[in-house]
Amino acid sequence: MAKKIDAKEVELYLLENTDFFLTRESLVSEISFKHDSDGATSLLEMQIRKLRDEQSRLNDMLSGFLSTGKENEELFFKSKDLTLALITAKDFAAVKKLVEELDLTSQVMFFKDISSDLKNALTAKSNIFVMPSILHKTSVEGFGIAYVEAAQYGVPSLGGKDGGASDAIDHDKTGLICDGNNLDDIYSSLNSMIENKKYIELGKNAQEHVSKFQWDKILEEYKKILN
Repeated sequence: MAKKIDAKEVELYLLENTDFFLTRESLVSEISFKHDSDGATSLLEMQIRKLRDEQSRLNDMLSGFLSTGKENEELFFKSKDLTLALITAKDFAAVKKLVEELDLTSQVMFFKDISSDLKNALTAKSNIFVMPSILHKTSVEGFGIAYVEAAQYGVPSLGGKDGGASDAIDHDKTGLICDGNNLDDIYSSLNSMIENKKYIELGKNAQEHVSKFQWDKILEEYKKILN
């Protein structure tokens, strides 16, 4: 009496003998399976259908990747154009016009005469604070209190090398110092902070670093100098 073979044994055998159908090609087309929509279909047809479905899925994924890449590239150049425009613009009207032309109205907000509470709320929600101060005739930014305010919320800053930014920003630790007169340097510095989300680490350091600017700490330093 022949031994009865269960489905599990057949499955294990086929898994261990992957060339089974290679030596029995005619069997592939002869084996039929019940199919809800098409009635009976052969193993070969099932394999072809599965491969087509998989190919279609991969094509959809590839299209998605290409679309995302294109969108990111477009956003990259739009962001660069906007960054340079913000730096060179003589008034907000010019910047607003460019924002509309680049179709970035949903990404860029403009505020005027905002309250301290709103300013603090916006700062707390930011990833990077950008204020690349430059020398203007004989005028220069003094100690950058705005950088310290941003650091309180764990927000790193991008400041200019002229003025007091270097007193408030520890370069490449709590933020970056760039040449505020050089547009390419401003943009590349900003891009390096965004790349691999470096701003997260810088922000954490900035929040720890900011304690040195507390009044009690400053008074202690003055006492040391006077004594």
